[in-house]
Amino acid sequence: MTTVEPIDRPSSRPTRRTVPDGRAIALAYRVVLRQLTSVGRIVALTLLALVSTIAGFALGAADADLDAAVRLISGLGFAVIVPVVALVFGGAAIGDLREDKTLVYLWLRPVNRWPLVVGAYLAALTLSAPITLIPLVTAAILTGTGGGIVSATLIAGVVALLAYNAVFTLLGIWLRRFIVWGLAYILIWEGFIALGGAGVARFAIRKYTRSILVDRTGVDLDLADFSMTTSIVVPLVVAVGAVAIGSWRLARQDVD
Repeated sequence: MTTVEPIDRPSSRPTRRTVPDGRAIALAYRVVLRQLTSVGRIVALTLLALVSTIAGFALGAADADLDAAVRLISGLGFAVIVPVVALVFGGAAIGDLREDKTLVYLWLRPVNRWPLVVGAYLAALTLSAPITLIPLVTAAILTGTGGGIVSATLIAGVVALLAYNAVFTLLGIWLRRFIVWGLAYILIWEGFIALGGAGVARFAIRKYTRSILVDRTGVDLDLADFSMTTSIVVPLVVAVGAVAIGSWRLARQDVD
């Protein structure tokens, strides 16, 4: 007797093919970039950043020394301008999409969650980098105190943007009032608590940017004693960790 083997019938339920991760990153990048590109937001933050350029020109005209120039870049550029701009763009990268219900359209697509976070993070970087780096580097040049401060400003600026944008992108994923919590971190933690001692300051991104300025210029700043390698590597690790945690969080939270 011949045995007839059962024939596997194709399932009537269609299978959803996951969008490739690279395409998902590009999709999220375009959506978030369009969402973040607000004329009012860009103009306001550009004007804020240009304060550093005007201050740098004033120092140069007054023949200020290197110490004053470094304190300007550190105290205005890396204590206010870079973190605030990164907070506005990084926090809003996912936060705004969630608030106006746009995120649900990306969520319903057959994509992994981590490319959405990476795309949003890259969009925030795309906007925050030129708004902050161009005025700050220009300010360093206009002080007329030498090339050391220019390279220090550029390196510290890139490191700060990578770290701050990642941290604030995570904040926008995790919390609804990301602006309030972000400002609390910038003004209270980094601006006050982290100045209380070397141990606490290790958890402030500003300490690492200050250390880069000290290493490249030789100017003495408080709580800025990390090596150049540590000052670059630690914020980069923080950036990767923040993006990873943000991806994990986004994959496990409900989007309505």
